[in-house]
Amino acid sequence: DLHSSAIAALAVSLLLVMVRLIRRDTVKHAFSGVFGVAFGVVFAMMTGDAKDFYLPGMIYTLGLALAYIITTLAGVPLIGLILGPIFKENLSWRTRNPGRKKAYAKASWAWGLILLAKCAILFPLYWWADTSQDTTQFGWVLIALKIPPFLLAVYLTWVFLAKAPPPIDVFAEMEAEERAEKERAAAVAATTTDGSGPRHRR
Repeated sequence: DLHSSAIAALAVSLLLVMVRLIRRDTVKHAFSGVFGVAFGVVFAMMTGDAKDFYLPGMIYTLGLALAYIITTLAGVPLIGLILGPIFKENLSWRTRNPGRKKAYAKASWAWGLILLAKCAILFPLYWWADTSQDTTQFGWVLIALKIPPFLLAVYLTWVFLAKAPPPIDVFAEMEAEERAEKERAAAVAATTTDGSGPRHRR
């Protein structure tokens, strides 16, 4: 029954949030999970078809795959935009580190193509799932295709970045420039104070 399944899905998601709250764990991913489940439930309830519970997530996956590919073609691979701040290099890889930009492009291609392959499997199965039994089997296939493609994309990203030049720490560069500016200012102030600056005629 669609209504019973919807209530069960939301109840399990909320239970996981409560468990994380009790354990004082990070609830960010749990709340995002509740949002995703709720969105799927609303979608399925609106259409009256249980298999539509999975459709928003599939559309998101397709959009993410296209984002990886399009940004790479545009010269700003999405992986670089995501990992740049984490590695304290921001966008320095675009103009100052071509080897790293190439690695980010390869990683983004890997993510995009892997997600497209996943969509190529899921969308035909979604269209062919006409009965409740088909929908249940489709759900198991979708679950089975969550972790393995993700791990493959992560592994390929690690391989590409391991062979790339190290990131340029732009934050360290900015801190060094600030220190140098302070030292120059201190030197000027010391020169003015000890009387070694220009003297005036009496």
